[in-house]
Amino acid sequence: MELVVEKSKRKMTLLDGDVSVFSCTVALGRNPVDKKRAEGDGCTPEGRFYICLVKEQGKYGRSLGLSYPAREDAELAFAEGRIDQGALRAVHAAWDEHRRPPWGTALGGEIYIHEGGTASDWTQGCIALESGDMNRLFPLRDEIAAVIIRP
Repeated sequence: MELVVEKSKRKMTLLDGDVSVFSCTVALGRNPVDKKRAEGDGCTPEGRFYICLVKEQGKYGRSLGLSYPAREDAELAFAEGRIDQGALRAVHAAWDEHRRPPWGTALGGEIYIHEGGTASDWTQGCIALESGDMNRLFPLRDEIAAVIIRP
């Protein structure tokens, strides 16, 4: 299954092939339009990710950690001189091994899909859901092969 987030629509849809399993409204980072580039920018990333961490009880309830930064994010940051070779290699290694990439670089990290409400865009770059929607999503977490976040 794939989880598709359409930032401009504030909508998340869980797809099983071409079939929608369910959709819900989401809230994004406090800067919801731009693509995440740096720690503290308040932007929600865009691209293709995988779930790299599961929390039964995080700061905002149940949480699914995303594999941000992706290879492409790290490569661009390296080319622009925002991260060093070591950070670039660490991101690549994490993706090669399908584990959590480093979250302590200048790119930021700790991007989650979590509970907390959808009344406004309020997160630091995460994707927030209503608790009822997380009730439907959380049990299916192991079946989600990719999380795709689009503008």
